[in-house]
Amino acid sequence: MTEAVPLRPASTVMLVRDAPSDIEVFMLQRTTNAVFASGMYVFPGGRVDDVDGSAELDELCDGMSDAEASDLLRVPRGGLSYWVAAIRECFEEAGVLLARDARGEYVSLSDADSQSRFNELRHQVHEGGVSLAEVCRREGLRLAVDSIRYVSHWITPVGEKRRFDTRFFVAVAPPSQDPLHDDKETIASLWVTPSDALARAKRGELAMIPPTIANLEFLAPHRSSSEAVDAAQRIGVPTPILPKLRFDADGRVVGIVFPDDPAYRELE
Repeated sequence: MTEAVPLRPASTVMLVRDAPSDIEVFMLQRTTNAVFASGMYVFPGGRVDDVDGSAELDELCDGMSDAEASDLLRVPRGGLSYWVAAIRECFEEAGVLLARDARGEYVSLSDADSQSRFNELRHQVHEGGVSLAEVCRREGLRLAVDSIRYVSHWITPVGEKRRFDTRFFVAVAPPSQDPLHDDKETIASLWVTPSDALARAKRGELAMIPPTIANLEFLAPHRSSSEAVDAAQRIGVPTPILPKLRFDADGRVVGIVFPDDPAYRELE
């Protein structure tokens, strides 16, 4: 229950697509056996691993250097690894690969052969048998980091057993790829409008943690995927959000307080 709990870097990406009169975002339900956010509806994402910062992956990224990414994240180095992690986790958890072929187009998974091949690669990357860099080299792909916009920065409160320093991103889903949960870390998935997701969360139908709700609130006013991505671009450098836990006299957590709450400064 101290600040000694290490912060683990993490990335999450909101995949959005156009619906007839609104946008939809792809969400996954985490397994009830998960150590963190069990049973919760989330966006594809996870920890930033050491492999995400490898030099060979940096060379396979389109439109952004590590220096540019690090400046945007306000870190001394390794910023590009957050974008790479977002792509890798999206591939592992949702089967969507944000990468372009030699023609500069998103990789297409519209035929049965490519679906089968990339589904196998997806599981191999997750299990560590194949690296994302190897997938790119085999298939002649480059990572579309320049299509992924930085939206928000959330830090798990002090006092939690596991703490994450999470960057949230948004990207338009590739047109010829259909996301699907992996039936391992995630057990269900759906496309849903942000407004509907928020309403269902309020009714208790979809369990969510506060950062997920806040990022859905960011998406809700936008009526097209391009509008949402443009809005994220205008944010620039998001202000980090570090909620605080409120405890009772017996040391039990009784609530979460956010920076815009007047009581925030009163808490240690």
